[in-house]
Amino acid sequence: MTTEQQIAAFRETYGQLRTEIGRVMVGQDAIVDGTLTAILAGGHVLLEGVPGLGKTLLVRTLSEVLELSFSRIQFTPDLMPADILGTNLVMETPDGRRQFEFQRGPVFAHLVLADEINRATPKTQSAMLEAMQERQVTAGGEVRPLPKPFFVLATQNPIDQEGTYPLPEAQLDRFFFKLLVGYPSREELTEVLNRTTEGEKVTPSKVLDSEGLKTLQKLVREVPIATHVKDYAVRLVLATHPKTETAVPITNQYLRFGSSPRGAQVLTLAAKVRALTQGRFNVSFDDIAIMAAPTLRHRLIPNFEAEAEGVTTDLIIAQVLQDVPRDAAVTA
Repeated sequence: MTTEQQIAAFRETYGQLRTEIGRVMVGQDAIVDGTLTAILAGGHVLLEGVPGLGKTLLVRTLSEVLELSFSRIQFTPDLMPADILGTNLVMETPDGRRQFEFQRGPVFAHLVLADEINRATPKTQSAMLEAMQERQVTAGGEVRPLPKPFFVLATQNPIDQEGTYPLPEAQLDRFFFKLLVGYPSREELTEVLNRTTEGEKVTPSKVLDSEGLKTLQKLVREVPIATHVKDYAVRLVLATHPKTETAVPITNQYLRFGSSPRGAQVLTLAAKVRALTQGRFNVSFDDIAIMAAPTLRHRLIPNFEAEAEGVTTDLIIAQVLQDVPRDAAVTA
């Protein structure tokens, strides 16, 4: 298959996924695109928004259009790590003897919905770290691989903070994107009512299985990126590091810490996915710039001054994009 045919197949599959999800989801195009981008790049997604905006519905719909196993974990303060990973149980064998047998937890699925992940204690949240980074868990005294591909799609509510535990920076950094789910427009809300109070429930069709998804993920990593475009991604990330020679003024004023190197990795992969969805087999400056906010917003740690003045990480990223020139001499 030629490169042009691979790009055409990628775009066709992507379009089918969007169409089938759109049969259930109303609006939220940016959120759907962001979630699909992360999955096609092999990353996890954190969805933040008030209740009732369709975050859980989106994840459930994804599990229906992708032929992948699915499980949901409702995070609560009393949830224990064993409730996620699994545990050894004493089981009786046919000959009457008893032995330990490992019962797998809900994390052993291709697609895991971590609903209201910030309601669990730090001890329980940490149980997800190894799973998200290494695609494996240590449980019952053994290292057990998770199904491939493996994705965590987590949700959290930004307004009801009572009884919640903020996600540690190490865990936030494991998320490919943080997507902010907003309110629907007047037309979208009307369509939601039409679909949910008048019509019958729509079941989307399967579009892609695990092998097909792996093929698309492999193609994403093969997309070339020119040295000067890659350098732009590097310079954007370095510009978020306060009190360094690469920092820009707003970074020094409002940030305690900037993005980790993982931010540059994710930014590059996300830009490659966008290039393919646009029908190109090369990454542009626009691809990098457009993917900067969902990639970096959860990797920047504001200082007290930013919080006091209501300066968000999105505002900081927007200013960084203005201050960092797109084309500059590549330095060794």
